[in-house]
Amino acid sequence: MTLLRKRILASLAAVTMAATVAVLAPTASSQAEVSAQACSFTNWAAGTWYTAGSIVKYTNGQYYVAEHDNPGYDPIISTWYWEPTSCDGGGGGGGTCTSATDWVAGRQYYTGNIVRYNGSYYIAEHDNPGYDPVISTWYWEPHSCDGGGGGGGGSFVVSQAQFDQMFPPSSRNSFYTYSGLVEALSAFPAFAKTGGDTVSKQEAAAFLANVSHETGGLRYVEEIDQSGDYCDETRPYGCPAVQKYYGRGPIQLSWNFNYKTAGDYLGINLLLNPELVARQSPIAWKTGLWYWNTQSGPGSMTGHAAMTNGSGFGHSIRSINGSLECDGRNPGQVQSRVNNYTRFTQILGVPTGANLYC
Repeated sequence: MTLLRKRILASLAAVTMAATVAVLAPTASSQAEVSAQACSFTNWAAGTWYTAGSIVKYTNGQYYVAEHDNPGYDPIISTWYWEPTSCDGGGGGGGTCTSATDWVAGRQYYTGNIVRYNGSYYIAEHDNPGYDPVISTWYWEPHSCDGGGGGGGGSFVVSQAQFDQMFPPSSRNSFYTYSGLVEALSAFPAFAKTGGDTVSKQEAAAFLANVSHETGGLRYVEEIDQSGDYCDETRPYGCPAVQKYYGRGPIQLSWNFNYKTAGDYLGINLLLNPELVARQSPIAWKTGLWYWNTQSGPGSMTGHAAMTNGSGFGHSIRSINGSLECDGRNPGQVQSRVNNYTRFTQILGVPTGANLYC
């Protein structure tokens, strides 16, 4: 954890952080106007975490859509978090999408609307005026449809059994669930789905190998040394949270500016609520995937780019901790990452590819 803290201080503090996606800052959502359609829903359960856009069937037989993330508040009582919606059923495992239409730029869409885009389906997580489903991932989420391939984590190239082989349940922290990882994938539709089956599995193995190294095999949710406040007070937004911005999650997200940038990307106020990264498994996984897919750190490209453009695993190490490990600085740490990657590719049945070291 100490190396990671130094890495984030040394490599990321020197970089001017800016939001890297073409997503406008979310505004207050208007009243959902969802026409009756086959939609994906689950039966509401008190205490279950729901993200904005989730549809539930309440005990009165009516359907409600989450207007805001919430920890299972009652849809009838907590009307700021929930709003009635129309739904003709369709089951909890993905709708038939019979009402899906082809996505049109500039058309108004409401939470729960389902569209076809480049052969895949997406469901609106928030009202929006026709933002691109692939670019504006805060507003849209890949959706699985019966008889019509949508995106989503159900097609993740790493199975539950393979994940458990990589991270045995007896040794990993129960916080890091496979289901949490799969849920987080919806925010990054290109991850482990770019360049064919072999490249997709290599990318998944590379991401998980680096995560394994950072967390001691998914044992640590929070940084061991929490004495530092990791607050860059020169930022205009400051450090408003009561909690400190020490490392949390699969990449041990640290510093106020990283929580701010990751939160803006994901549509979650992590600057004010950094503890969410250590409380909600999907959010934790999303912060790890955010760094992997959007941040180059001390390297010249993101981890996602390194594994999909042929640069190789070594460049992913450089992007994560190159300033402290690469170019002969700490070969033991590099070898640990390479060992993880080699083992994980063997589990997935693909070659490692070239350029393993940095």
